[in-house]
Amino acid sequence: MLIVLAIVVASVLSTGLVWKGTGLLESATDALTTYYRVPALVQGAVFVAAGSSFPELSTVVLSTLLHDTFDLGVAAIVGSAIFNILVIPGLSGWFAPTEALETSRDLIYKEAQFYLVAVATLFVTFSLAVIYMPVEGGHLQGRIGRPLALMPIGLYGFYLFLQYEDTADYEPETTPDEVQPLWEWGRLAASLATILVGVEGLVRAAIWLGEYFHTPDAFWGVTIVAAGTSVPDAFVSVRTARNNQPIVSIANVLGSNVFDLLIAIPAGVLLGGAAVVNYSVAAPMMGVLAVATFVLLTCLRTNMELSRSESGVLMALYGLFVVWLLLETAGPLDLVFADE
Repeated sequence: MLIVLAIVVASVLSTGLVWKGTGLLESATDALTTYYRVPALVQGAVFVAAGSSFPELSTVVLSTLLHDTFDLGVAAIVGSAIFNILVIPGLSGWFAPTEALETSRDLIYKEAQFYLVAVATLFVTFSLAVIYMPVEGGHLQGRIGRPLALMPIGLYGFYLFLQYEDTADYEPETTPDEVQPLWEWGRLAASLATILVGVEGLVRAAIWLGEYFHTPDAFWGVTIVAAGTSVPDAFVSVRTARNNQPIVSIANVLGSNVFDLLIAIPAGVLLGGAAVVNYSVAAPMMGVLAVATFVLLTCLRTNMELSRSESGVLMALYGLFVVWLLLETAGPLDLVFADE
């Protein structure tokens, strides 16, 4: 029990570091995007999203280069994406100062639809690896090389081009306040370092708990590590929602997932040269992510807002997802993790 208590204390301290880091990230990003006259939608979808996705990027790179477990990195990324889609909008809508979190047509028909394209692109990348580069002796396993990894990265480049065009066409209503850009860039770098240290503590705590309770790698990769690396996204989105910036809050979620799927996963492949993906685990998780995305879009499109009751539905769905994984791990079900 003393070991568990020590892990819990470490988790609390790490959470405090993450909270502090996300506060710095939010203020520095807000100052920089104001200085450079960036619209709110682009601010949430690119700048805040990429910064708060730094833990996920670190997870897949470290798991591939140091531990040779690309599957763990993929599980953490996809699990994080599911957490982002269901829990973070749910928390943002629940703690928003108004009865409902307002959305916009640009958010629904641009950011959300591009995110669906990102999900489909990563699914196709995994499928091509299994079809054309299967691993001998591995059940539904494929090898992803650098040329194949460039496909999702190229799509993210197109995503940045679209955001750049929106920024070029944007005309701010007010003149930005006096901002010292070098100072704000320094604060941004400090926030990323703080987030990295805090999330590293959370991830290590999750790993220790998994080993203590003999939890399979796939389970804590999809749940514990995924939730731990999603903490910055959750803090940023809830903060912006409470500050009456609903578009930035939801755009951060979608932009973070686009970054995670199209950049974080291929980054491990580019650095490692090649990686093996277990399709029998990745495909069902991608299916769950697609279903969760359709549910979120339905809630956002209804009256162009996310009500508190809809927020509760999203969080309840994530609870069902965790129960399903527990049943898979405990033994009553063996549809996904049977080969783990």
